[in-house]
Amino acid sequence: MAILEIKTADELIDQDLEARWTTRRAARQTEVFHRILRIFLDRGGAIRVEDIVAAFPDGPAQAVHEALVALDGDDLIRIRDGQVDIAYPFSAWPTPFVARLPGAKERYACCAIDALGIAPMVGSRVEIRSRCHHCTMPLEFSIEPDGPGHEADSVMLWLGKRTDERRRVADSL
Repeated sequence: MAILEIKTADELIDQDLEARWTTRRAARQTEVFHRILRIFLDRGGAIRVEDIVAAFPDGPAQAVHEALVALDGDDLIRIRDGQVDIAYPFSAWPTPFVARLPGAKERYACCAIDALGIAPMVGSRVEIRSRCHHCTMPLEFSIEPDGPGHEADSVMLWLGKRTDERRRVADSL
């Protein structure tokens, strides 16, 4: 008979990963990251690095550039060809996960979990549209800041285990 080993959540935590996520949580509180998210919300699409630097006219440009490099290094944004094209939870490019914001503005989310987090982030109802990865059936439901609407009662979110936690998530999109 096989022995089933039961572990607590604390025993399962990867301490290195936990340390990286603690750093990432702190990085998400920076003014530069908040400004990037605001621009994604307001207009969508990729954001030129020069536009982000220009959004801080009172600060030294070098400090903004350093903040952008740090955010990119922490995998909170992705800078490609002089533009920020990913700022979690948003992607500038089409993904299977569409979030319709108030005012009928549509934005692409990097993944299903990111799409689910947009309503609490903006503090208002968001409509989510995607397809089931298994059967390709269309999925459409609303998310309130405090959770999904009743039309999502039958929706199940599957999570896979990442094999290499050091790899940038953005590189898999």
